[in-house]
Amino acid sequence: MEWRRLAPVFLGSLARRRLATLFSLVAIVLGVALGMAVQAVHEAALSEFDRGLRNMAGAADLQVVGPRGGFDEQLYARLATHPDVAEASPVLEVEARLVGRDESLQVLGVDAFVLARVTPQLLPSAAGGDRFAIFAGDGVFLSHAAADRLGVKTGALLHVQAGSAELALKVAGDLPAAGDGRRLAVMDIAAAQILFGKLGRLTRIDLRLREGVDAGAARHSLQAELPDGVLVETPAAEADQAANLSRAYRVNLTLLAAIALLTGGFLVFSAQALSVVRRRREFAFLRAVGLSRRTLFGWLVGEGAAVGLLGGVLGVAVGHGLAWGALALLGGDLGAGYFAGLAPRLQFQPLASAIYVLLGAVAGVAGAWLPAREAATVAPAQALKAGDEAALHGGRGHPLFGLALLAGGLVACAIPPVDGLPLGGYLAVACVLAGAVLLLPSIAALLARLLPGGGPVSARLAVARLAAAPGHAVVAAAGVLTSVALAAAMAIMVASFRDSVDQWLTQLLPADLYLRAGRAQSGSYLDEALQARIAATPGVGTVAFTRHDGLRLAAGQAPVALLARPVSADGDGLPLVGRAVAADGPAVWISEAMQDLYGWQPGRQVELPLAGKPVRLTVAGVWRDYARQTGAVMIDLDSYRRLTGDPLVNDAAIHLAPGADALRTAHALTALAGPGVLEVAFPGEIRAITLRIFDRTFAVTYLLEAVAVAIGLAGVAASFAALAAARRKEFGMLRHLGLTRRQIGWMLAQEGALAAGVGVLAGLLAGGAIGLVLIEVVNRQSFHWSMDLHVPWLSLLLFGGGLVALAALAAVLAGRQAMRQDAVLAVREDW
Repeated sequence: MEWRRLAPVFLGSLARRRLATLFSLVAIVLGVALGMAVQAVHEAALSEFDRGLRNMAGAADLQVVGPRGGFDEQLYARLATHPDVAEASPVLEVEARLVGRDESLQVLGVDAFVLARVTPQLLPSAAGGDRFAIFAGDGVFLSHAAADRLGVKTGALLHVQAGSAELALKVAGDLPAAGDGRRLAVMDIAAAQILFGKLGRLTRIDLRLREGVDAGAARHSLQAELPDGVLVETPAAEADQAANLSRAYRVNLTLLAAIALLTGGFLVFSAQALSVVRRRREFAFLRAVGLSRRTLFGWLVGEGAAVGLLGGVLGVAVGHGLAWGALALLGGDLGAGYFAGLAPRLQFQPLASAIYVLLGAVAGVAGAWLPAREAATVAPAQALKAGDEAALHGGRGHPLFGLALLAGGLVACAIPPVDGLPLGGYLAVACVLAGAVLLLPSIAALLARLLPGGGPVSARLAVARLAAAPGHAVVAAAGVLTSVALAAAMAIMVASFRDSVDQWLTQLLPADLYLRAGRAQSGSYLDEALQARIAATPGVGTVAFTRHDGLRLAAGQAPVALLARPVSADGDGLPLVGRAVAADGPAVWISEAMQDLYGWQPGRQVELPLAGKPVRLTVAGVWRDYARQTGAVMIDLDSYRRLTGDPLVNDAAIHLAPGADALRTAHALTALAGPGVLEVAFPGEIRAITLRIFDRTFAVTYLLEAVAVAIGLAGVAASFAALAAARRKEFGMLRHLGLTRRQIGWMLAQEGALAAGVGVLAGLLAGGAIGLVLIEVVNRQSFHWSMDLHVPWLSLLLFGGGLVALAALAAVLAGRQAMRQDAVLAVREDW
């Protein structure tokens, strides 16, 4: 059969071009692997999160949820007797801080009498079969994941914090049906209310409806009986909210991996284009003996498909390995903090794996398409001419089409988010990249005209080649452009974000010391007596306390953070966006996320559910908040206490008295409670920890940047290796004309530097535009954060200069083999 005779000719060429094939293969493997790893990690985390929620919801059809501080337990009696409700299970959720450890444990207070009928997965199993062990005042039951994480066994004591006091809970058994992926504990609800200071409070009620009752209708009728801020949700709502929160982060990382895959496609294009140049005579001979253009085109596309398919298969395997390592090092959220407390397990995903293998094949086919079409259109007689091997037709590109794409990118930036995703921003990034690639030949030609015409012979030859054959620069620079654009865009975005976060922290942390009883979401707090002792501690000048809570504003939306702290009427001390407005009555200050998600604007009257009652407040201004993606509202602490009657706080900002010693005052403050209960930190420490977490969150981004740079250099090396091999006769003629090998080496170095310089220049310009899109469109629409532009000029210049120097070195090393051939032998075919 014909394919058996042609297979060694075409697929065998991949083995003969080992270096170029290897670079193309590695680029596709990396692109597929990174995308597969992000997909696998987040699917594992979301699956485990959803499984944990299903375990906690059990047979519940609906759930009644309220603010973080809980709601009145009298609602339980009303709902349990509702005609639509068959069973109601009250739950008190507390994030209990572990004494001596910088982490917390989710503790659920449950009613054992109704647990089996609503959420049997949370049924505890006591050591020795004691069925009444759950009613012990200090007994707690741990899931297997929690027991393994904490390293405790049945009978051990678990030290947790309640308020500012330390509790010793006895591990009475485990939760055999709770699953192995979620860290939680269960105890009697009455004991939990007493121990954690939550008497008369619930945070959730699980409802199982009667047979035949429609969940939608029941939800509507039940909601009408609930106070403001308490909502009826489906058990799947929290999973959907978590998926929506992490989706933008996941999609952004996946698109970065897609750009790496796109760069791999450019490498395939580079390798195939140069392979076509070197094999023109071979193709002409095949055409002369009867091979059709369509068959030649198909086999050349098949070469790219083979590289892409193999890269896809290897990439999926490497991606699962990367996912396993990422889960172990960074967790299920890749360091972003969305799925704390989970221990997800990696699972093979056949459909996703098949899609990524297909993407690898598509990248290979796309890269080989244009070179294959060009090879199929060249006349055999022209291709058989001597000296045609080094011809590469790049033309002058399509500048008008490129400019149209850039203009289309500007229009795409105005597209609003679709289902919370910045699709317009992604489209703008694609338009900028494609437009920059199409403008490459024009940029190369313009650069050649601007360069001086004098200088050494090697320099004049390099400039002349750039001017006469810009296609060479396009092939070598295409991969450089995409990798530099990615690296520059991410560098600008990350530098702007980091600088904005640093300024934000500096503005929000003006005090000398900061004290807290635990994280804002935990069950730790400072009561009135402890607040008085803090204010009276020697060395303390003034104290500004802060209360943290969470509010439920709308069904289907994640809770909104509530911060109550001293705030002046003009918002002085807040990182305001825009100007503050005068408020008639109580004022509320909203984060940018609230402005985007709920449409609130300064001067508008809004209602907040405080203490179960709707309270009307005026939006006095908008402030930047990089800590809470779901939105935050801030009101003055005195107003909050007057409206709610809540005297508790969670942390304190302390200004020292004149002449007070900071370390001595910090020791005195921590001594006000038991060991490890109170934490005191300096502003510099908080900033350093926050920025360290920031860098950890962007660890995957830094990896993608490094991969992009490596791919760009690989593209230059592969391009010049193939070009140098195709230009043996040119080098031989130059040797006949008197040029030394050193001069030819310098010529190659300058050609490599010019080609890379074109890619670097275009890549930096495209990267700057993409960076602006990431800052102003993608990040704002994905995470509802604005930031000030900060361009790391020195880093970008060093990066670009270093890449040009490395490209010059790569071009010289790639051409050394071709320069070793004797000058007479190189041109013997022309004699």
